[in-house]
Amino acid sequence: MGRHRVRVVPPLDHVRLVEILRKLDVDEGGVRIMAPKGIHRLLWVEGFSTRGANILKQEMLARGGEVALPRAASLLSGKTTSCLIMGTLSQLRSLVAKLRGQAVFGLAGLAEEIETALAVTEEDLRWDCRGRIFDLGERSLIMGILNVTPDSFSDGGRYHGLTAAVERAKTMAKEGAVIIDVGGESTRPGAPEVPVAEELARVLPVVEALVAELDLPVSVDTRRGEVAQRVLDAGASLINDVSGDPEPELLRAVAEHGAGLVLMHNGRGRTYTEFWSDVYRGLAGMLEGARAAGIGEEKVAVDPGIGFGKTVEQNLELVRGVGSLSSLGRPILLGPSRKSFIGAALDLPVEERLEGTLACVAVGVFQGAHILRVHDVRAGARVARLADRLRGRGEEELGQH
Repeated sequence: MGRHRVRVVPPLDHVRLVEILRKLDVDEGGVRIMAPKGIHRLLWVEGFSTRGANILKQEMLARGGEVALPRAASLLSGKTTSCLIMGTLSQLRSLVAKLRGQAVFGLAGLAEEIETALAVTEEDLRWDCRGRIFDLGERSLIMGILNVTPDSFSDGGRYHGLTAAVERAKTMAKEGAVIIDVGGESTRPGAPEVPVAEELARVLPVVEALVAELDLPVSVDTRRGEVAQRVLDAGASLINDVSGDPEPELLRAVAEHGAGLVLMHNGRGRTYTEFWSDVYRGLAGMLEGARAAGIGEEKVAVDPGIGFGKTVEQNLELVRGVGSLSSLGRPILLGPSRKSFIGAALDLPVEERLEGTLACVAVGVFQGAHILRVHDVRAGARVARLADRLRGRGEEELGQH
């Protein structure tokens, strides 16, 4: 009888842990006390006082947690360092309470940052796209890609005409897309720049038709303020800016219309010092810029920019670690669809990258992505729906089959 009575429970989020404790018939007071003890967090801190980091380590050790420090920092070498804080929510909240009263080495300020990072929960995440409110705690969202260009890397020319574009959008809506993302300029490396007038000629009639015929938010993939202004005037709900450095005119147009906005990290032409830190800081900087332009935080989603100035390994790292962007406090969009890193990893041409795309969708959902931007909507929506259910999200009840 002594064997096979112990099993490992995979890491759980707060909602699932509370559910298990209640199924165990734990008293509600006990649930409130125990749940934070069962949720583990890893917090990366960079550019922090070396002396302060050593104090952090001692405080976490006293609580049963840990802080990983570079060897040099343990010897108090250098003024600043990076470190990794490891502990349960309960331990980390206790740490925050202690540090608030510490006026030295930036500890009080760090306490505020830790508290802010821990306060971000998926259940409270909302995205306002011009009055269309998405609750990101309920299910993943599928953004259907509608390229109206003659030279897109994947489906260039297929939906270049107005009739073909509208019919494709209607099909994607039936297949499970909740947002249609219209693009009039190819973003593949080496693609020629399209004049503003040409981009508008491609996207504006499509936006006008979709707004009139579909009850779905229409997004436009553009980096230009003039295009953003015109398509928002025509009724588009959000702008998907892949530039990595939004034009002031684009931000003004989004703010004026109360539209949604996707901010994407674009690493083309840049050199990374520390990959994840650079991506995180880049997105955080753009969020600050959007706020300064008068765009409410609830309007913005972030995109790590798969395929834009990253190596194959860095793109794979973005998929498996996308949840590390959650402390930005905004919905995360992931756009792996048919991209070259999948082709490189599997040695496949663009037309044979569906399975690789779907693997990224499933992993992305589990790792914390909220919006999946895909060409193959039917397959992507089905994978995301089941991944949501496997995570314990989604409203549908699955029967026994």
